[in-house]
Amino acid sequence: MKTRLLFFIFLLLCSVSFAQVKISGKVTYKSKGVRDVNVTLKDTYDGATTDGDGNFSFETLEKGNKTLLFTHPKYIEVEKAISIENQEISVNVELKEQINEIDAVVVSAGSIEASDKMRATALLTPIDIYTTAGANGQISSALTYLPGVQKVGEAEGLFIRGGTGTESKIFMDGSLINNYFSNSVPGIAGRDRFNTSLFKGNVFSSGGYSALYGQALSGALMLESIDLPDQSSYDIGFSPIFLNVGFQKLNDNKNSSFGATLGYSNLKLMQEVFNFNTNFEEAPQNINGDFNFRIKTKSGGFIKYYGMFDSNRMGVQTQSLEPEKYDESSVNLKGKSTYHNLFFKQKFGKYLLNAGTSYSFNRSDLDFSTLKSDVSTGNTRLLNKGNYINFKTVLERKINRISALRGGIELNSTNEKLNFNDFVEKNYKDLISSAFLETDLGFSNQLSAKIGMRTEYSSYLEKANIAPRIALAYRFAKDWTTSFAYGIFYQNPESKYINAPANLDFQKSQHYIFQIQRTTVGRSLRFEAFYKKYDDLVKVRNLEYIDGQNQYVQTADNNNGYGYAKGLELFWRDKKTFENIDYWISYSYLDSKRDFMNYPVSLKPNFASEHTLSAVAKRFVPKWKTGFNLSYTYAKGRPYYDIATHDVNGKPEYFVRNEGKLKDYNALNFSLNYLPNLGKKDTKAFTVLVLSVTNILGSKNIYGYNFSMDGSRSAAVVPPVNTFVFVGAFISFGVDKTQDAINNNL
Repeated sequence: MKTRLLFFIFLLLCSVSFAQVKISGKVTYKSKGVRDVNVTLKDTYDGATTDGDGNFSFETLEKGNKTLLFTHPKYIEVEKAISIENQEISVNVELKEQINEIDAVVVSAGSIEASDKMRATALLTPIDIYTTAGANGQISSALTYLPGVQKVGEAEGLFIRGGTGTESKIFMDGSLINNYFSNSVPGIAGRDRFNTSLFKGNVFSSGGYSALYGQALSGALMLESIDLPDQSSYDIGFSPIFLNVGFQKLNDNKNSSFGATLGYSNLKLMQEVFNFNTNFEEAPQNINGDFNFRIKTKSGGFIKYYGMFDSNRMGVQTQSLEPEKYDESSVNLKGKSTYHNLFFKQKFGKYLLNAGTSYSFNRSDLDFSTLKSDVSTGNTRLLNKGNYINFKTVLERKINRISALRGGIELNSTNEKLNFNDFVEKNYKDLISSAFLETDLGFSNQLSAKIGMRTEYSSYLEKANIAPRIALAYRFAKDWTTSFAYGIFYQNPESKYINAPANLDFQKSQHYIFQIQRTTVGRSLRFEAFYKKYDDLVKVRNLEYIDGQNQYVQTADNNNGYGYAKGLELFWRDKKTFENIDYWISYSYLDSKRDFMNYPVSLKPNFASEHTLSAVAKRFVPKWKTGFNLSYTYAKGRPYYDIATHDVNGKPEYFVRNEGKLKDYNALNFSLNYLPNLGKKDTKAFTVLVLSVTNILGSKNIYGYNFSMDGSRSAAVVPPVNTFVFVGAFISFGVDKTQDAINNNL
């Protein structure tokens, strides 16, 4: 009897301890209820949204000291500490409106505002990138699912609105990154060298960007590194192709931290599993590591350092297009690089100082060879070493709550040495000195403007430029804004084409961008029309470097090139309509022609697709602790050209020998993220298991064609593998990343 009684008492105590507790209250602003306020119990799934009168109510099984979080885009975020026992809890909160700069209309055409994510029209958080199927955790890959970016798989870089991959630049904390992508071989794109989790956010500008940035004819990607971690942690990631380990150590006072990571990857095992299109003589392999420290000064400033190194190798063998000369050709790569970034931010009274410097080193060693009856018949070595230093300082002063003035200087030093098989050596040096001034002018909550000016001087070109930029924004309805941006942008000719004396100048583009945008809680709609005019683009000629052997390099000849790009873009993102589903759809129409490089006439660029459609959908199922992600991309077939030379009156001239259109590009991708420890109390490790399938339907996409010397034979340029499956595990010790995992899913 006593045993039964004790058992009954035990069950009763358990039922009481696990009983749900009701939490309710009202959220007001100036004594009036506020609707659509997200009320969540921090680091849990429990929460609710206020109704039309500002009331909310939900139940929870949580116990102990917790924090209630109240968020709404128009009001300052509020945290309320509560203690959950067994009684109902009532919490009333009075909100404070965000400062006027949030309510004021802001310029967003082409994402011109680069420093405030509240104003960014195309902002992707790290969790957005990691959960975008097909992005493989890379920032640059995730951006191809946004409007304006072309799907170009055979070369690295961001191909924006009819521009080449080298016409977009990437910045970290304001400083230029000269070696963002890994070294690569022809036909295979390099990967992002930088870990996505290093950055707390990124703002992508597809045109009309701020005067604080330069040397990019098309667009800019501005990355902002994280400040201090929430707490110390240790991380490990492993899969059949890589192993990564790392840590972040936060001091007891939570005003400084340091950390490091080390990683190794090798594709050899996957070659045994999948049917690769590319014949890798040596499987791609990589060793990388980084170190960082962050210090918060007593006066509220920040000092941040980040340094990394990277070493990669691979060898690729292809069938010959000249069978009478050789049977096979191969290229072997040995690449090394390092990058260091030091950043300082501090307020001095009414002024904010941002200063940063970066150093990049890159070494690419390519060895080309041919085989005839298993005997080497030729060998060419291309060795390129580059040292790059960037310094930038920006001083900003607020004029009022919605107006500001900022200005500064930037120095970008380049020192490159290139060797062609010991026959030709090149030493290229340039120092680009820049100064810029920009102002934000808020005339009212409905009208604002941004006016900027940038000037640059190149020591190599011995020429200067002046680039004005202006943008206007007007709110014509509650949730509707319109923006217009105009700007002039300059860029030096690519150094790899400067192999002989030539009278060169800056390349130039002009951007005209018109945008209409509607933004509400959980939904965003954007329509953008643009026109770009290109002038002074580089034209090249063939420079023979081994007499009598028909071996040559392309060298810049003049700035007689020109072109245009115009188009329409649509972007729709919705986190509200379907429970726990976040999806977006983007469409781009592009009409572009260029006469540049070795094009004999004005042609549609071989990297530009007329129509591009992308769709991304994400669903997190808390009950299953699993996130399901899908993405799809369609791109109209790009043009391809076989451009050769012939003699006209004793002078070599280019002509199009073969041309056509590629088949349309299609790729459906899927990924799954499983969090086995999600919701467990006092867990010592936070684990994420990942399954990713790229191009799940196995579409046989083609990126272009290579042609024989006489144009009679061709070979398709294709991805290294049609369908790729990735399985991996990521474990963090000492930090619970639950809130990151469920971010944007409530």
